[in-house]
Amino acid sequence: MTIRTINAVAVFCGSNFGASDDFADGARTLGQVLGNHGIATIYGGTGKGLMGTVADAALAAGGRVHGVVTANLHQRGQSHAGLTGHEITPTLRRRKERMIELADAFIALPGGIGTLEELMEVWSMNQLGEMDKPVGLLNIGGFFTPFLGFIDHMVKEKFLPDGHRQSLIVEADASVLLDKLGRHTRIDIPKWL
Repeated sequence: MTIRTINAVAVFCGSNFGASDDFADGARTLGQVLGNHGIATIYGGTGKGLMGTVADAALAAGGRVHGVVTANLHQRGQSHAGLTGHEITPTLRRRKERMIELADAFIALPGGIGTLEELMEVWSMNQLGEMDKPVGLLNIGGFFTPFLGFIDHMVKEKFLPDGHRQSLIVEADASVLLDKLGRHTRIDIPKWL
């Protein structure tokens, strides 16, 4: 089995903290793991919610953190001031494109519609063969379990091949998830049933 070189992980997560302290604890742990492994954290560039928690933890662990923030959010004072690198993009679309370009893998944490949209975009790009970068869910407190039930429903109803369902790596432990991302093998089956 070939081990992938992962130098940078794009983290998709909420700009809010959510209803449970477990979410911030999990985000903090992920930031520490990335920082301790010398893996750069690429994220949306703000200091708010889980986004700020991941960034702060990675920085505290000596990691590199690169924020990609939209001009609109930057002008509203949302940019994290202590990052090792940052850039400002004119649009949300360009922000996502840039995060995808910079990352070797992706991890989604709990979040809202923006997090879900970012996750689905990179997963779809892998499915269509536009890139080969593993995608994982850090399933803190079972947050993604209902979502995974819906994905399984897609498989059952013949809208998604099971192999593509299995290409989404799901773990509750940040270290285990990172290890599995490094061992991920590209799913090479057609998307059509």
